[in-house]
Amino acid sequence: MNANQVRRLVVLGTGGTIAGRAAQANDNVGYVAGQVAVSDLVAMVPALSACPVDVEQVAQINSKDMVLGVWQALAARVAAHLDRPEVAGIVITHGTDTIEETAYLLQTLLRPSKPVVLTCAMRPSTALVPDGPQNLSDAVAVALHPGAQGVVVVCAGRIHGAMDVAKVHPYATDPFDSGDAGVLGCVEEAQLRMFRSWPQSAPEGTHDAAALQRLLSAAALPRVELIFSHANADGEVVRALLGHHAAARLSGIVVAGTGNGTVHDDLLRALKQAQASGVEVVVASRCAFGRVVPHSAQPLPDSAGLSPVKARLALALRLLEA
Repeated sequence: MNANQVRRLVVLGTGGTIAGRAAQANDNVGYVAGQVAVSDLVAMVPALSACPVDVEQVAQINSKDMVLGVWQALAARVAAHLDRPEVAGIVITHGTDTIEETAYLLQTLLRPSKPVVLTCAMRPSTALVPDGPQNLSDAVAVALHPGAQGVVVVCAGRIHGAMDVAKVHPYATDPFDSGDAGVLGCVEEAQLRMFRSWPQSAPEGTHDAAALQRLLSAAALPRVELIFSHANADGEVVRALLGHHAAARLSGIVVAGTGNGTVHDDLLRALKQAQASGVEVVVASRCAFGRVVPHSAQPLPDSAGLSPVKARLALALRLLEA
């Protein structure tokens, strides 16, 4: 096996804005996501001509419509390619809306020993100045970087860890932030400058096969709802959920609390009722930065620093193990 074969790259497409089309080149918001084949996206990036590439269309969706079936198909294909000795890394094209959730899922379940790089765009492929080709080129540089491992998100020249990345802007071409932890590194003219360590990998093999099998065997994720605490909040939403508990198979609730995970008293009473009925409740902070700092007076278990959307997914995955 020669050096080029060892550094083979896999590109998996799932749709998103990077594969979007608009009727006019100056329209960056009125486009339809998931229209361009991933093979066509690859053909636009010169960096991908430098090594052997396998291209596969796993899905073709707007990422706001992500469902368990797509996650299962994607995780299965990622795991299969990770097991190929000649594959150096995997790049996934994805929509920005739920990329942080997909990245978290893949890192938490697989903990890959090779790089799995999710990338995206904020402008469709038909834009006057599309950002997708550069993001895809940067993702290739990360996926082929010696020593790279784990799941990361690459956008606008920055490398975000899956556990920390969050979309914080609805329109800017650099819409992500990694909070207090900061980015892992950046890509500068196809060269990496690293600031932090790569995500942790599974102790044996190319990924955690047992965790993957739990996901693939699931007919559905345990139902975990996300609600917000806010001024003038009450417990009606929680009581409504409990009223349909049996039919909806409600298993958990994540509440995005104010400040340091504080929750309106009226809402808290309903959440305590949910706990008493067997529903697991976790509190995160609705603040964009920081985390819930645990303290003895905190009435609810906290999310261990996870954002509300990742805390919802983490609870569902934990309940799946039960």
